[in-house]
Amino acid sequence: MEVSVAAIFILVAITIVTVAWRILNWVWVRPKYLERRLREQGFAGNPYRIFFGDLKESSMMSKQANSKPINLSDDISPRIVPIVHHTLEKYGKNSFMWFGPRPRVIIMDPEQIKDILTKMGDFRKVRRNPLTKLLSLGVLAYEDEKWAKHRKIINPAFRMEKLKEMLHAFYQCCNDMISQWERLIGEEGSCELDVWPYIENLSGDVISRSAFGSSYTEGKRIFQLQKEQAQLVIKAVESVYIPGWR
Repeated sequence: MEVSVAAIFILVAITIVTVAWRILNWVWVRPKYLERRLREQGFAGNPYRIFFGDLKESSMMSKQANSKPINLSDDISPRIVPIVHHTLEKYGKNSFMWFGPRPRVIIMDPEQIKDILTKMGDFRKVRRNPLTKLLSLGVLAYEDEKWAKHRKIINPAFRMEKLKEMLHAFYQCCNDMISQWERLIGEEGSCELDVWPYIENLSGDVISRSAFGSSYTEGKRIFQLQKEQAQLVIKAVESVYIPGWR
């Protein structure tokens, strides 16, 4: 009986130590090792901050950037990707950011980008957490055989013959959008117009007409759900995933 209790105690102790080491390695040991290796290779960035990295700073920058309007002539990069813009301004082209315990290296040299894109087996895609995997699927997320299979399925849709068949749908959608603008202008001959919602609808309308033979209005609910899903994905990416938390 005493032997069994001792064995159970040892097993529990080993399990606790193993789990503790894995957590410590995930949130501190491995990130600090990667940071040291990146700096040795000439990259610069913020020091690693346990667990969150640059996520809090990134979230704060995004809120600040979206809280005020910009002029048409302004650079849009500080508004769209403020953390990337800030990192490049502060550390230069050879820099990195922290998304939780994982560093993201900024690559801006064309030859290096070409090398990465042509060596699919050597440079793996970013490993996503289970929540992001659940919300975002598609060719951009797949790898290896799954990527090749889905790429083969969609390739015929982008051949020149298929694209030529879509010309009528493109023409009809653009014509409808311009007609709406002309009605808004009216007799005055000019008006202030936010074109972005129309451009969004145009993309959805083209896809609906060419792929499903229906207009954007008929499939509006589907596109609205896709937009909401994209917003959820963005929130998931900007947060740290804790297994079992969500």
